[in-house]
Amino acid sequence: MLDANASNTLTVRAVFIIGPEKKVRAVISYPASTGRNFDEILRVVDSLQVTDKKQGLVTPVEWKVGGEYLVKPGCDAPKDARVVPLPSGKEYLKFTKGGD
Repeated sequence: MLDANASNTLTVRAVFIIGPEKKVRAVISYPASTGRNFDEILRVVDSLQVTDKKQGLVTPVEWKVGGEYLVKPGCDAPKDARVVPLPSGKEYLKFTKGGD
C-alpha cells in the first residue's frame, strides 16, 4: 500500500514461505534499504520442516540444524532435557537434542 500523497515511494521486499498444504507458513519483510539474508530464510525453512516432524519441540534464536531444541511449553520434556531455572526456582526453558 502506498500513501497517495507521498512523493518518494519505495518498495518493501518480502519473502513468503508457503508449505505443501499451500498455506503461508512464514513472512519476512525487509525495507528497500536492506538486502535479504538467505541464511536466515534457509534457517526458517529448516526449522519449519524439523518442527513439523518433532511435535512438541520448537527452535530457539540462532538455531542451526543439529542444534538443541526448546521443549514447547505445556509438553512433556524428554528425560535428557537440560532445564534453565529462573531465580525463583521455577523452570523456565527446557532444552533437548531432539533425537537427531
